[in-house]
Amino acid sequence: MSKTVEFFFDLGSPATYLAYTQLRKICEQTDSQLIYRPMLLGGVFKVTGNVSPITAPAKGRYMFQDLDRYAKRYGVPLKFNPNFPINTLMLMRAVTGMQLRHPERFQAFIDCLFHALWVEGRSLDDPATIAAVLTQKGFDPNEVLALTADEAVKTALKENTEEAVRRGVFGAPSMFVEGQLFFGQDRLDFVLEALHAQ
Repeated sequence: MSKTVEFFFDLGSPATYLAYTQLRKICEQTDSQLIYRPMLLGGVFKVTGNVSPITAPAKGRYMFQDLDRYAKRYGVPLKFNPNFPINTLMLMRAVTGMQLRHPERFQAFIDCLFHALWVEGRSLDDPATIAAVLTQKGFDPNEVLALTADEAVKTALKENTEEAVRRGVFGAPSMFVEGQLFFGQDRLDFVLEALHAQ
């Protein structure tokens, strides 16, 4: 299996959640490997000067209507999170830590957090809510919290974010196929085409 999709993502993006619901299927169809690259979207925005569409009220309203259309097309649930935008620094450190230290549980971990954010609309910038969500899914909140304080984990997330910016990423989701950047969950058809072309 030589074909790969690098998926630069941040849990706090609803468009990233939608891409996430589709990318595994796309990779299965094309016999490709999905490589998860957690990054900090706030850090990307800071370096590139980009901002969330929600900062322009009319654009923000449209964005969620459009995302809802795509959720219906994909046949997946999507709920507007009333706590959006969410500071994801601790969450993305936890994701990076799980990927580094417990790769066998990584998929279940991000499934749990994406579902809590974009299906249940939970407030994952609240420590008590995070602890409840993790406990319910069989994760130890204290173990996860320890990961977020691990210096190697912090460094890995920072390096992933810096690499993303170096490679031209300015938002999430961003996917790379054979060095080509595809931005946005509405570009998955191009990701599929690029994989078929290999």
